[in-house]
Amino acid sequence: MRTADLLALTAELVDIPSVSHHEAALADHVEALLAEVPWLAVERVGDNVVARTDLGRPQRLALAGHLDTVAPNANEQARIEGDVCWGIGAADMKAGCAVFLELARTIAEPAVDVTYVFYECEEVEARFNGLRRLLAERPDLLSVDAAILGEPTSARIEAGCQGTLRVKVELMGERAHTARPWMGRNAIHRLADVLARSAAFSGRRPVLDGCEFAEALQAVSVTGGVAGNVVPDRASVVLNHRFAPDRDITDALAAVRSALGDAVDEAGGDTVVLTDHAEGARPGLDHPVLKRLVEAVGTSPVAKLGWTDVAFFSARGIPATNFGPGDPSLAHAAGERVERHELESVYAALAGVLDRHPGDNS
Repeated sequence: MRTADLLALTAELVDIPSVSHHEAALADHVEALLAEVPWLAVERVGDNVVARTDLGRPQRLALAGHLDTVAPNANEQARIEGDVCWGIGAADMKAGCAVFLELARTIAEPAVDVTYVFYECEEVEARFNGLRRLLAERPDLLSVDAAILGEPTSARIEAGCQGTLRVKVELMGERAHTARPWMGRNAIHRLADVLARSAAFSGRRPVLDGCEFAEALQAVSVTGGVAGNVVPDRASVVLNHRFAPDRDITDALAAVRSALGDAVDEAGGDTVVLTDHAEGARPGLDHPVLKRLVEAVGTSPVAKLGWTDVAFFSARGIPATNFGPGDPSLAHAAGERVERHELESVYAALAGVLDRHPGDNS
């Protein structure tokens, strides 16, 4: 059934630059490839390309992959060595897009109708995300019953995703000359307790639908200081909290405040300000199509510890999961790469799901 060399197709996509906000050339290429497929209706909204079958099936599945990458790190061009393709976006997620493109071009009569979504600006602020643009301008294109995101998962199912929030904690002090520090209160020194509590944070590890999530709290930036001879009167730290999807943002923020305890004196002028957040998503693998995917993969799903657009679909009542080629720990790294066997494995599992009709136990 498959006609293309998936490793070569991945390299072809890697060689077309598509840093966030600059996906037009890759969207042009994807659109041209899909326009040649007679059983697909192809539409373009900005740099989002959507191709759909229309066979009157009772269920519709979205296979969604983002076209954009982060900025390259001396890995702009694809390089194939043996059965490995190296290059920016090779894992995150041009390999997943390559699999979806080949499925779109080779499976003419899937068991479910399929909406293939290739979208822009996943790696930047949510307000630019192509899925959100589609929802605003063409919500009909996202009318599906279930979704699979081709995020890198090492060819295993990573179900749901954790939520994420960032808070800016600002601590107050009192200025003084560093020759007479007892006349003031050093706000930077006060950060030590906040940082110690963050480092000592022991997150919950709830198991949801058989998948173990792992919460975390990390300091990601620190600012402060006035001059080389001044005791600083304010200092701040930004904390990133990853929380399991059985909590909402209110509960997650309360957990951060509890962890900080009396290291933050809000009555004395300290502040804890939520700067951004995204809710998580439960595993949601009870949909019949996603159950068939679990059977096709043959290994137990695990939790997605990062955040992905699975949450976008979940928030709209659409069960979704992550499943794609590539090691997620290599995403955005200079050594980003994907191996042929993962591409082949993901293609085979998804082709099996698309070819298998409900009630078919063969």
